[in-house]
Amino acid sequence: MNRSFYIIMAAQFFSSLADNALLIAAIALLVQLNAPAWMTPLLKLFFVLSYVLLAAFVGAFADSRPKGNVMFITNTIKFVGCVVMLFGSHPLLAYAIVGLGAAAYSPAKYGILTELLPPEKLVAANGWIEGLTVGSIIMGTVLGGVLISKTVSESLLGLDIPVLETSIDTAAESAILIIMMIYVLAALINLRIPDTGARYESQKTNPIELVKDFAVCFKTLWADRLGQISLAVTTLFWGAGATLQFIVIKWAQVALHMSLSQGAILQAISAVGVAGGAVWAAWRVPLRSSLKVLPYGIAMGLVVCVMAIYNSDMLPNTTLWTIGKFEISLNLLPAYFLLILVGWLAGYFVVPMNALLQHRGHVLMSAGHSIAVQNFNENISVLMMLLIYSGLIWLDAPIQAVIIGFGIAVSAIMWLVIKRHAANQAEYDSMHLIGEHKH
Repeated sequence: MNRSFYIIMAAQFFSSLADNALLIAAIALLVQLNAPAWMTPLLKLFFVLSYVLLAAFVGAFADSRPKGNVMFITNTIKFVGCVVMLFGSHPLLAYAIVGLGAAAYSPAKYGILTELLPPEKLVAANGWIEGLTVGSIIMGTVLGGVLISKTVSESLLGLDIPVLETSIDTAAESAILIIMMIYVLAALINLRIPDTGARYESQKTNPIELVKDFAVCFKTLWADRLGQISLAVTTLFWGAGATLQFIVIKWAQVALHMSLSQGAILQAISAVGVAGGAVWAAWRVPLRSSLKVLPYGIAMGLVVCVMAIYNSDMLPNTTLWTIGKFEISLNLLPAYFLLILVGWLAGYFVVPMNALLQHRGHVLMSAGHSIAVQNFNENISVLMMLLIYSGLIWLDAPIQAVIIGFGIAVSAIMWLVIKRHAANQAEYDSMHLIGEHKH
């Protein structure tokens, strides 16, 4: 990997760190406003809405200028979303602005990998990017939980800056202020990303033409025998992952008797597993063997079902050891193990699929356009799953039933994807397409 790759990793880490810390702060802000429980998962829905509505345009924007420049502009939009949230706008609207920045950031972040690296390095690059992103999810989720905790928020609110009076007087608002500083750091790192020299044909500016181009790219990727399989898997993964984030918080409250702050930290446990699975895949799975990981998706869904069976009353609440103020007790160990296992399986099967999808997209079209198509599909999945989950919470469905239904659905869809790939291969072998040069 060259030096530019490590700068991209650093920029991605801090931007994702702030995104995930902001989600926890926004949830705390909704609690502060006495918002109904069904509104919490809508935060993620508003965040990903831009990925769907702007998919036809963000790919062209990412390919219209150097990717580092695109990442700086979009990171600035995220900062503006924080400012809007801090100064009185509804958390859903403000988080939607942050989502707008994220939607335009993504094609540049992943598209630059295909500009920098040859196909054989894409699995390793995705493994490290995914591992680092998950690391930022862990730290961002924990950071958000820590910033809204009583001890830290009181310390932040107690700081007295001479001559400066602010309207910041709650835990959520003090957390948002710190998160804004992280976005500034990420933007400064974006400025250090060098130009790769990759240039694409002049991008169209007519919205109707852009939508037509996007429709062609969409059909092309779904028609490709390898693209459709990897796209189906990543679409399922991101929809399931976004929903699982909220399921874990609810499960922590109901089955493990944890607060929001503790549940946010518990989310980080599964992210440890994702990071481990991602790095293991980067080390062990070459691009040509990427489709062999599909059965791990079925296994992940089945392990999720096991979560519904367990609650913290099954074992004694005996403290085994203490790390600072964080206590690890006997009755939580099975929960930690299940979350790590789910995360490891998810990381192991999604990283090779991401790499394969990026490779096929780069071969068949431009980097920015292929990532925009991928984001569109993935976030349609996120929207649908979050709407279903919000509806189930509104209907007051037991969280155990929600978890079992979720796990079975994931396993069933992965089984259908495997059957589809087998049917494709029965017609003719398409594996020779892996490693193909750009058309």
